[in-house]
Amino acid sequence: MEIPKLLEGKTAVVLGVANKRSIAWAVARRFTEAGARVLITYQDDRLLDKVLPLAESVEGCLTCRCDLTDEADIAAAFEKVEKEFGRLDILTHSVAYALRQDLEGKFSETSAEGFGVAQNVSAYTLISSARAAKPIMEKNGGGSIMAMTYHGSERVIPNYNVMGVAKASLEASIRYLAAEFGDANIRVNGLSPGPISTLAARGISNFTTLLKEFAKRNAFHRTTDVEEVADTAVFMGSDLSRGITGEVLYIDGGYHIMGG
Repeated sequence: MEIPKLLEGKTAVVLGVANKRSIAWAVARRFTEAGARVLITYQDDRLLDKVLPLAESVEGCLTCRCDLTDEADIAAAFEKVEKEFGRLDILTHSVAYALRQDLEGKFSETSAEGFGVAQNVSAYTLISSARAAKPIMEKNGGGSIMAMTYHGSERVIPNYNVMGVAKASLEASIRYLAAEFGDANIRVNGLSPGPISTLAARGISNFTTLLKEFAKRNAFHRTTDVEEVADTAVFMGSDLSRGITGEVLYIDGGYHIMGG
């Protein structure tokens, strides 16, 4: 399928690429196909061998190390964006993490450390990265910020535990940022795909069972294709979505509407 050049002339930062199966990578690749110049970030040097070949496979795709729990890394990444692109139109946050022991067993046994880690990495990093992106976006009249979330923010998903609470925090942050950034013509939204087999998702206990149950219960009776998420991200990054902010868009085959 030929991708319309909806992002021609735009620039984008995609946070959280870990490997070729990352939702973030599917989004970054689709952004370039839609005409955008893209910079992708990775957490630390142990991921460089996986991320650099991906960037090199796409003409003009830049890379930058950015540990989003480090304010200096965030500042350096967005300085690079301004230096290389001179503008920023789109920011995509696809970052989540919780301690493995907190993604199995009883939610009530979540440690204080584990709760803090999940909130900081999965929710607060949207705030810190959006704060860094805002002044660059403002110079060009606005932009689009989007973050990947999941239905576990609203419903109890087995073994999702503390990550569900972190996603609820992320979605509340989306709404507050949308309200604050509206005067700068910056829209902030969430994308909520069905479960996809990524590096982060495989840390959830019995994830394979979760995938099977999801396929049984959504309207399409199949799993979510990562390219469907990427296509939605293109729409949300384009001017076609200019009237949408503070929303969570589901890309889950109708799973979230089902009862019983």
